[in-house]
Amino acid sequence: MTDTTNSPATAGRGPVPLPLSVARLLVVVGAVGTIASAFLSWTWTSDFPGDLTVYGYPAGLQILALVGGALTLLFGLTLWNVKGLRWLNPANSASPVFLTALSAFTVCWFTGIAIAVDLNGLVNLDPGAYVAMAASALPVLGALALPHPAPGTGIRGYLTKPQLPAPGKASPLTERIIITVGVALALVAFTYGIGIDNDASETFIGFLLLLVFAAWGLMHTGLVDRFATTAAHHKGFASALAFVAAVIFPFTQSDDHNANVGVNILIFATVALGLNIVVGLTGLLDLGYVAFLGVGAYAAALVSGSEYSRFSGVHFPFWAAALTGMAASLVFGVLIGAPTLRLRGDYLAIVTLGFGEIFRITVNNLDGTSGPNITRGPNGITQIPDLNIFGFNLGESHTVFGQTLGRFANYLFLMLIVTAIVVLVFTRAADSRIGRSWIAIREDETAATAMGINGFRVKLVAFALGASLAGLAGTVMAHVNYSVNPQPYQFAGAAPPNSAFLLAAVVLGGMGTVSGPLLGASVLYLVPEKLQFLQNYELFAFGIALILLMRFRPEGIIANRRRQLEFHETGQLDVPAQATLSDDPAVTKAGA
Repeated sequence: MTDTTNSPATAGRGPVPLPLSVARLLVVVGAVGTIASAFLSWTWTSDFPGDLTVYGYPAGLQILALVGGALTLLFGLTLWNVKGLRWLNPANSASPVFLTALSAFTVCWFTGIAIAVDLNGLVNLDPGAYVAMAASALPVLGALALPHPAPGTGIRGYLTKPQLPAPGKASPLTERIIITVGVALALVAFTYGIGIDNDASETFIGFLLLLVFAAWGLMHTGLVDRFATTAAHHKGFASALAFVAAVIFPFTQSDDHNANVGVNILIFATVALGLNIVVGLTGLLDLGYVAFLGVGAYAAALVSGSEYSRFSGVHFPFWAAALTGMAASLVFGVLIGAPTLRLRGDYLAIVTLGFGEIFRITVNNLDGTSGPNITRGPNGITQIPDLNIFGFNLGESHTVFGQTLGRFANYLFLMLIVTAIVVLVFTRAADSRIGRSWIAIREDETAATAMGINGFRVKLVAFALGASLAGLAGTVMAHVNYSVNPQPYQFAGAAPPNSAFLLAAVVLGGMGTVSGPLLGASVLYLVPEKLQFLQNYELFAFGIALILLMRFRPEGIIANRRRQLEFHETGQLDVPAQATLSDDPAVTKAGA
């Protein structure tokens, strides 16, 4: 009996009825046209952000269109089986061609519309903008005409040649080169995004559009999974390289403000990693977690030598202040967790939400009028001195390798060390016996208890450890901001950190992973920072983003293999069958 499931006659065709040869040609021609349009003038005036008036010199959104066009061209050429490019689409999926074409299309059309709206009329568009909009639409039409067989079965068999076999195992040197290139590209993308001027919101929106659709396309190719597998095979090398890239970042910046953004992202990400222990590994919904950050910040502020501290004569060195902040948060974690962790689900969430609000209201009232004068109420504790570690004053500028590093760059290096410590604690704890107990509790607490796991003790350890890590981040945050006050420590607010944003960072990035919360925190901090016009609508925007994420990628942007298979049937994945090392330590050990 002949199997015709994946034959050209039964393959799903796109909504645009075009011959395959025409569809492939449209993709390539449109991509070339998009690249060429980036070297033309898109508007006659430099009033639009990025100065898109110069011929032969792409700038601003033109650079993003150029990148989108280049990606579309590369994936379009894979449809022609160009030698040397077949590795770009190992899943043999039609989706990457469509998504990369969509990345260039959205950037070009958004730019054209933004020029017309900002400058009051289509008359402000130069021919280059019309060329870009028309050319970027061609690959989308071509991609919609491609056959769409079942995910994972490939499209090359319907074009010219049979589906290619999976590539063989690369040498260790080649794998390390791949990891280096991937980390370098991530550093370039992050540096470009954080370097976009706050007044150029149009450029940042274009950057987000390109990044979202291009990353989505790469996920459909299977390259992201293969890169994760390769990085997992060389975990030490990949971690060291990521740390080196983060150290290099301040040397690429001429503005200390960008280093300040980097410091706050790392603080936010570190706290999100602590919450990931509670939510991602243990499966407990904590809606008041930001209170532990506040406990650590206030504890450190009280013993760090501020003249406005209740204990103004006490000035602990940094290591002692850090331990004080961690210990205070740990104690509060135990005190709150002990009577409440026997609750489950929504009941636990309501209790933790109440704890967060109680903390904020309490520190707001400890002002000497409504209560004892400990926190100075709404005024907070101010003039916290800069840290001095081994004679190195982090508040002063220093010259390193000919580059002047300001105050925030110094704190960025300190936070890198703190983040590395938190990542180490997270990975070692998750890979331990108690880490496997957390995962068992997350999957089925009743079954885990029946197998002899003390659910209450295990959850209390997770609560206390997560709280202490948040307290450590709070210690640094108090010194970076020179002050602490009750305003940021609420469930939801205009900007991070707050409990809603922390939980969103974990869910958006990928629960139970290390890199997921780091990525989620970066996105959720950068978007309000760069898009000032969303100042009063961040929660609305992130709510929409989470709804879309739950619909299209419920496991998060970066997810381990187990969660990916939990949310998707095997046949729904474009990723080819392969051995993927999960970020979930329990899965790793089980697979070993």
